[in-house]
Amino acid sequence: MVHSEIGPTIRAMFPVTSPLGIPKSPSFHSGLDLIAAANADSLYNFADSKTIINSDNMQKNASCEDNSMYTSMPVQLPPLADAQTPQEREELFIQKIRQCCVLFDFVSDPLSDLKWKEVKRAALHEMVDYVSIERGVITEAIYAEAVHMFAVNLFRTLPPSSNPNGAEFDPEEDEPNLEAAWPHLQLVYEFFLRFLESSDFQPNIAKRYIDQKFVLQLLELFDSEDPRERDFLKTTLHRIYGKFLGLRAYIRKQINNVFYSFIYETEHHNGIAELLEILGSIINGFALPLKDEHKVFLVKVLLPLHKVKSLSVYHPQLAYCVVQFLEKDPSLTEPVVKCLLKFWPKTHSPKEVMFLNELEEILDVIEPGEFQKVMIPLFTQIAKCVSSPHFQVAERALYYWNNEYIMSLIGDNAAVILPIMFPSLYRNSKSHWNKTIHGLIYNALKLFMEMNQKLFDECSQQYKLERQKEKEKQKEREQAWNRVESLAKKNDPNYRPLSNTSAPTSPPGENEDMDISYEKIEAEVKDGRKPANSDKMRIFLRKKSELPLDTYTVRALNDHKRADEYLTTPPDVNKC
Repeated sequence: MVHSEIGPTIRAMFPVTSPLGIPKSPSFHSGLDLIAAANADSLYNFADSKTIINSDNMQKNASCEDNSMYTSMPVQLPPLADAQTPQEREELFIQKIRQCCVLFDFVSDPLSDLKWKEVKRAALHEMVDYVSIERGVITEAIYAEAVHMFAVNLFRTLPPSSNPNGAEFDPEEDEPNLEAAWPHLQLVYEFFLRFLESSDFQPNIAKRYIDQKFVLQLLELFDSEDPRERDFLKTTLHRIYGKFLGLRAYIRKQINNVFYSFIYETEHHNGIAELLEILGSIINGFALPLKDEHKVFLVKVLLPLHKVKSLSVYHPQLAYCVVQFLEKDPSLTEPVVKCLLKFWPKTHSPKEVMFLNELEEILDVIEPGEFQKVMIPLFTQIAKCVSSPHFQVAERALYYWNNEYIMSLIGDNAAVILPIMFPSLYRNSKSHWNKTIHGLIYNALKLFMEMNQKLFDECSQQYKLERQKEKEKQKEREQAWNRVESLAKKNDPNYRPLSNTSAPTSPPGENEDMDISYEKIEAEVKDGRKPANSDKMRIFLRKKSELPLDTYTVRALNDHKRADEYLTTPPDVNKC
């Protein structure tokens, strides 16, 4: 049922002929409007905002004051352009906002109330254009009505997750569950965004209705499985953060609480990427020097997010936030890099590739003095990655040698880095199973050789001595076992060895002569650049699951347009 406040002028223009209103269908939203009515005074200071009446009390209410009488609209309200005076437009605008507080069922009975669903959709669409184009239409009376309409339509209990165990979501194969009521919800979001962005909008008035409770309920919606809704929520919360300086600290605190719950309790939340995107814009606007509160947020919240198994869903946004902090305060580089090395994945190769991606972004903005503090543990881990049997991990680590700035850092500290990297590079140049890795390794060796030929030769000789010592130890070990075996034969004539002892086996390539001349390396680099046989490489291509696609879902996601492509946070005059 639609409840409207009809002033004398509007009633004269558009007389009410029937006490019957738009039918209110049962839906999973049912009861929200009743709850909103019960809590209206305490939540948003709405006086009698959802009073429900029927034909029996229509005559009783007719004797009340005109501006407090609620009735029901039997037909679609006339266009806002038909109103003659500003007062008439304001009253008609309020009626349309209240008309849009009606909720319909899109789940159990999608074909019900089609006429009235279209009435609501048309009213929302008209109000979006009205607020976007007209000036001077957001008066003080509109604020409470607009915020209330937004709350009634959107603040709801989300349906149970289709993925309660928190398994990793694959955007290429998994289809999200889209919100059935999106035809109305989208327009509600668009109206509220235009409302916030209007030049007539006054935060000093709106802060009476957009308060901490409102923000908390808005954050709860970020767990929606519909990516279109999360996209609108991201832009809406960002606009609120920019408009209401008094809510900024509270918004950051509540986002932190969402992250804490995600990391240490549930490991499941659909809106982490969107919240991180908001934070990336917020961090970019932090004043210098950084407050201790912000540094604690980096160490206690952002870095532990690397531990969660669903990292791939939000990693680009997380890496951006971390890099933003390091650009603001380079002294944070050492604790960030050491924390990444602490959380480095041991058995999850795709996650290891993500860490290598983020590490390169950090190295792109690192200062030489900070690099020297972390280069030993950093390149110890990179050497392990180069030795990884997973070719994508080894390949991603070796791509560091194509980065000019990283190569300049390595060149300035070659005396420390080359001895760490040389054993791993040489060993895998012989033993790695993937031919592409051979070419990349020889390219790295060539760069090291051109960088400092003398140091390269010293590392080569040192590696030969270490390999010789290892072989001597292996030989002594074999001789000791042979003596044990001979004693066993003497003590027991019937003794039979469990296996034939033979010379110690070495990994492939270890027994070859160490030919690492410049000509040899140059030839290997050229050979590694040759295109691989497509027939041989085809076996490594990942075959996607051939699952049937929901054409409605694909079309809905393709048709969705982002409310805002980039988030930019205005500076905070209070430096908070």
